[in-house]
Amino acid sequence: MLLLGIDLGTSSVKVSIVDVDTQQMLASAHYPEQEAPIISLQTGWAEQSPADWWEQTQRAIAICHQKGGYNPKDIAAIGIAYQMHGLVLVDKDQNVLRNSIIWCDSRAVAIGDKAFDDIGHEACLSHMLNSPGNFTASKLAWVKQNEPEIYSRIDKIMLPGDYIAMKLTGEITTSASALSEGIFFDFQFNGLSKDIIEYFGFSDSLFPVVKPVFSAHGRVSASVAQALQLNAGVPVTYKAGDQPNNALSLNVLKPGEVAATAGTSGVIYGVSDQLAYDPQSRVNTFAHVNYANDSKRLGVLLCINGTGSLYRWIRSAVAPTLSYQAINQEAENAPLGSGGLRIMPFGNGAERMLSNKQVGAHLHGIDLNLHTPAHIFRAAQEGIACAFRYGLDIMRENGMNPTVIRAGKSNLFLSGLFAQNFVDATGVPVELYNNDGSMGAALGAGIGAEIFSPEEAFSNAKPIQRIEPVNAAFEEIYQSWRGILDQHLASISSNQ
Repeated sequence: MLLLGIDLGTSSVKVSIVDVDTQQMLASAHYPEQEAPIISLQTGWAEQSPADWWEQTQRAIAICHQKGGYNPKDIAAIGIAYQMHGLVLVDKDQNVLRNSIIWCDSRAVAIGDKAFDDIGHEACLSHMLNSPGNFTASKLAWVKQNEPEIYSRIDKIMLPGDYIAMKLTGEITTSASALSEGIFFDFQFNGLSKDIIEYFGFSDSLFPVVKPVFSAHGRVSASVAQALQLNAGVPVTYKAGDQPNNALSLNVLKPGEVAATAGTSGVIYGVSDQLAYDPQSRVNTFAHVNYANDSKRLGVLLCINGTGSLYRWIRSAVAPTLSYQAINQEAENAPLGSGGLRIMPFGNGAERMLSNKQVGAHLHGIDLNLHTPAHIFRAAQEGIACAFRYGLDIMRENGMNPTVIRAGKSNLFLSGLFAQNFVDATGVPVELYNNDGSMGAALGAGIGAEIFSPEEAFSNAKPIQRIEPVNAAFEEIYQSWRGILDQHLASISSNQ
């Protein structure tokens, strides 16, 4: 018996096939090979085509099948992980009405900030655990204000993973976890937020049927099954945002457990059983994958938009012919502290942990006679690690004090130098695992299909490496970096 996991990312879609008995990956593939583009029609805008996501999903599944080693007809359940906070709109015939406004789009910041003030800070934070900010609800309000003709034709709104499930099954569902990441969910009443719905003038009919994350979200249609070489009727039994799913894939399900990832964006995600919130809404709290009315499990999420996106930009601008592995090796040739070069990794939209300010990416202290590409590569890694430390300090203010952080050995954590920088910056050991989002989605499908329990799903998961802090001198680097950031924030505030 097999499980299929789909991870809809910003750069590509990855698919994995996992054996139920061993919980081992039999095949994996991603598409496209080159990073998928982000459509930016104006500064601060970020969109992608849902049709492209579906094409990428089908291609990735086909590539997996071509690798052989398993029978696609043995796939018993499907799980989906997806980039969070995106807005997908369809009409009554399930036709997409516009490109998806994705997670790093900043056009709705002012709308969300005004809603926060008008509804009331305490009301938003105590009921939704977040400000409306730049999340999906505010993006939908932007469409209503600026594209009324499109808004009038909306039958259902979805998050990216809901769309892929719809294409597989023809059914549209959502979950409390998904509604909470869009800031549509009231934790006090365990349902749609009347404050948000009434303030923005949304109709309840726009929202899909709400189901648990681990449940049947539809069955693969006959036509799709034939195209993908699957059995008709295979259930989609799990859907979750990429960060809750990353936590699941690292077996981070209990209060106090913490996960991290450093892909296009950087995230630290901790589980809590308290309906708590940051008074400044710099970190966000959503319903975790195992949230239930009688068993509160919340994911406290710190997000940095510009981590892997900064590294991608530097590769393109400085060393387009080098692989990321080669760049990582070059970074190791530069000294700790990068010869005084400091980089602010904030060039991918408004940063939530910086109170939705758009600070931009900056290189500070560059010496034309000293600094080489290796210094730039290392300074980028150090700057990203410093941004993680800045955010973790905010989480510590809010009671999240991890003694160890779990991460998959992927993306930036493939660099031993970055992993050590992260640990030295935060002061918290990291355990690395061989896992990824598509494998987590596959295991989530097994849980949702009741093939196994969460404990059984991760019975074979063991860390492959543990990294301890070794460079106390990194504190000086962080304080230098922090001083530069504080100057930028003060300058932005004085100009507002």
